[in-house]
Amino acid sequence: MIRVLLADDEAMVRAGVRAILAGGGETEVVAEAGDGREAVELARAHRPDVALLDIRMPRLDGLAAAEEIVRTVPGTAVAMLTTFSEQAYVARALGGGATGFLLKSGDPYELIAGVRAVAGGGAFLSPTVARYVVDGLGGGRLARESAARARAGRLSPREREVLALVGAGLSNPEIAARLHLVEGTVKAYVSAVLDRLGVRNRVQAAIVAYEAGLVEG
Repeated sequence: MIRVLLADDEAMVRAGVRAILAGGGETEVVAEAGDGREAVELARAHRPDVALLDIRMPRLDGLAAAEEIVRTVPGTAVAMLTTFSEQAYVARALGGGATGFLLKSGDPYELIAGVRAVAGGGAFLSPTVARYVVDGLGGGRLARESAARARAGRLSPREREVLALVGAGLSNPEIAARLHLVEGTVKAYVSAVLDRLGVRNRVQAAIVAYEAGLVEG
């Protein structure tokens, strides 16, 4: 079971997310927080696999809470819950170490898949959030897509396959199973892809994959 900390200042939202996760049969919500400070404290106490954080919360917002959890609870992956009006915060969350970006109003499958992906060490962006990032993080869309295709074009065919699967949110074990490789080989491919693209983490690699048209959504 994937152990999840759920933080949102609206009890009804927490209840809805908890029900969706329970329906997937893979996750257990081990703690709930109504504000960011409580989320940090509960993350330290429970050491969940995933901290699922709303962005706008009292006492400490979700972005600051995410940064503190990433810094002080290294075994816990962080995913952000966003709404359309909050997408301007995605860039800061990227820099703070979050590896998942999920829409509250999105498909329940996306929520379950996103939690599974980040728990397994992968990165997951809701397709809507990914499109926003592609469009909005500096420069025109066409220029960014062209640049991303050029960067991806420098990769070997196998590295491009790995990049596409990173963009789809798969973890190293899942990529290994998909490509019939051992996990150590996949880890080496992922490291090489990050290095050749000049990015720091899987989320940034996933954005390149979206921009280069390697991921549908």
